[in-house]
Amino acid sequence: MKNRWIWGLPAVLLASALIGYAGMAPNAEKKDIVDTAVGAGQFKTLVKLVQEAGLVDALRGEGPFTVFAPTDEAFAKLPKAQVDALLKDKEALRQVLLYHVVSGKVMSKDVVKLRSAKTLQGQNINIRVQGNTVRINDAKVVKADIECTNGVIHVIDKVILPPNRK
Repeated sequence: MKNRWIWGLPAVLLASALIGYAGMAPNAEKKDIVDTAVGAGQFKTLVKLVQEAGLVDALRGEGPFTVFAPTDEAFAKLPKAQVDALLKDKEALRQVLLYHVVSGKVMSKDVVKLRSAKTLQGQNINIRVQGNTVRINDAKVVKADIECTNGVIHVIDKVILPPNRK
């Protein structure tokens, strides 16, 4: 008779249970920040710039890190001349990229309690919560809490620049 209870579950619950089980498959294991960004497919520019700046090993490190990751669309909003200038000046590129990283694993439930956070670049980012929207400086968080083995990624819709880089 115990098995009859399973068959009485609504189809939605059964489907949810099966989807949850599928999500625990071995190939769904968490990856580090860099491999997660590569696998997502929407951070090609960010990954390329991280490679150019020599930050791959650092972002594969133990961490934990919180990365506010601009999408390819976010990078496309920057003037091409600005991106080219960053590619020519590796230290400036490193500073811009490190401005997107905070030490520690700061999940969205914690981010919304903050007003600012110190980045690995050394300057603070501003954090504002307006209703269901979280902003990091003037960028909007469009997806939060992508967990990685060495931290977390929050997807943002703009590249944030340190105050001296605007």
